[in-house]
Amino acid sequence: MKQHDELQGEDGVGPSPAAFRAPVGGGSDARPLTLPPNCSLEKFQDYIRRIEVIVGPENATVISSDDELQKDHYLDPSKAHDMFFVAEKTFFVSSAVVAPRNVGEVQAIVRLCNEFEIPIWPFSIGRNVGYGGSAPRVPGSIGLDMGRNMRKILEVNEDGAFAVVEPGVTFMDLHNYLVEHNLRDKMWIDTPDLGGGSVVGNTIERGVGYTPYGVILPDGTLWRSGMGGLPNPKADKNAAPQDQAWNETFGLFNYGFGPYNDGIFTQSSLGIVVKMGIWLMVNPGGYQSYMVTFPRDEDLHQAVEIIRPLRVGMVLQNVPTIRHVLLDAAVMGNRSKYTNSDKPLTDEEIDAIAKKLNLGRWNFYGAVYGPEPVREVMLSVIKNSFLQIPGAKFYHPEDMPDNEVLQIRDKTLQGIPTTDELKWVDWLPNGAHLFFSPIAKVSGDDAKAQYEVTRKRCEEANFDFIGTFVVGMREMHHIVCIVFNRKDPEHRRRAHWLITTLIQDAAERGWGEYRTHLAVMDQIAKTYSFNDHAQMKLNEKIKEALDPKGILAPGKNGVWPKHYNPEQWRVPI
Repeated sequence: MKQHDELQGEDGVGPSPAAFRAPVGGGSDARPLTLPPNCSLEKFQDYIRRIEVIVGPENATVISSDDELQKDHYLDPSKAHDMFFVAEKTFFVSSAVVAPRNVGEVQAIVRLCNEFEIPIWPFSIGRNVGYGGSAPRVPGSIGLDMGRNMRKILEVNEDGAFAVVEPGVTFMDLHNYLVEHNLRDKMWIDTPDLGGGSVVGNTIERGVGYTPYGVILPDGTLWRSGMGGLPNPKADKNAAPQDQAWNETFGLFNYGFGPYNDGIFTQSSLGIVVKMGIWLMVNPGGYQSYMVTFPRDEDLHQAVEIIRPLRVGMVLQNVPTIRHVLLDAAVMGNRSKYTNSDKPLTDEEIDAIAKKLNLGRWNFYGAVYGPEPVREVMLSVIKNSFLQIPGAKFYHPEDMPDNEVLQIRDKTLQGIPTTDELKWVDWLPNGAHLFFSPIAKVSGDDAKAQYEVTRKRCEEANFDFIGTFVVGMREMHHIVCIVFNRKDPEHRRRAHWLITTLIQDAAERGWGEYRTHLAVMDQIAKTYSFNDHAQMKLNEKIKEALDPKGILAPGKNGVWPKHYNPEQWRVPI
């Protein structure tokens, strides 16, 4: 076991402290920019003094000025608001940020919040970019910074191919651990496009697969899921529950016995994940990435029809992506590199960009895994399938050493994290983004329909369409990147109009989003309206049972405590 601050940082050569710094602010006598709901200044300051006893004054910061709100870089994210803000900069802001050092302190904080009836908003690092960052849904909530101090890789189990981590561990940390301990030739990690994010944070927002975890419930109780519910006979029975060793099968089998409760702690306000197991990929014995380019917009339909049987049949072994050319173009340069116009790019202009970059209108990135004979057979099937599309071209990274995106994807698809993908945010000056993320069938008709609807609306809002289809086993996540200038109020207004309009368009066509930004959580929750909103009614019943005082992340994903009036928290845009 090795502590996070001993591990290599995000540049691969040393620690990266910026993401784990204390926020800029004041002490217990300071006045916050925004008080918690129904809380006087006197009560708030009393609460902060009590919190300081639990975590130490150095781990409790009152957000008393807008200095912390100026932090707006992925590598140094704000700890108190949404650095890619679409509402006013000072709306989604925490009153204070508290950083527990261990599980016992998390429990004590939760119990104190119940006593004072002050809401808390947990976050791992604050890099949930495009979805709200570290900002709370209810302004004035206490930001609970789970990653600053709880940053240990607790276990890497070679035999079971799993790891156990705390919330502050990033994908880069876990990868570097494997490299440093000569385990990279045995195990790989499954990394998202941006490797600086928290393994725990990304997983509980349903970014990757997971194994069981340890959770603090809204009343302060520690709960271990799956086989973690079975005591370890070797554990010290005199130790506090949080200090007792896990059952040795905890990281191997998700379900345990009885109802499977794990799912209610993802994208929810029902518990705080303090430890998590994650399965690692056994080194497959070989790897080869590739790119296929398709020259015409209309090729999307045929490409997706080819993808479906290959993916279900596991010829496409990973989670491949089919990306619009402007997403790749944005990684390689900002908009001014390609045009001086402030109007959405035309088809002719997009074709010219594709030609300049030696890309297609759509570009498919994938990889094959296994010994060379297996890879050769897989690649032959894949290549022959896609080259049925007239004008399609097939490349390996060594064929295009100057193609920055292909080189990045080559790393990502073999579990080597990077942060280079986020360059596309700089498409516009002062770039920020919202994600619109509907689920689609792996169907040419659905892909074509979603693309046409989203591109049309993007252009109505005077934005370029930038997006990708991420292909799961039997579905696709259609990720539309709404890039805007966050310092331009008109840009923010148009970005908000665009995402709210797309949510409505999608609901009318039976498409639902799987994840969203704080500002539109209520709207998306309302679209899941089958049988008089039966799903929301169930969520509200569970919330009321586990968190009767509503102190944990009120309003997250549209689930409000009974005594909250959502209209009071309508986003002012």
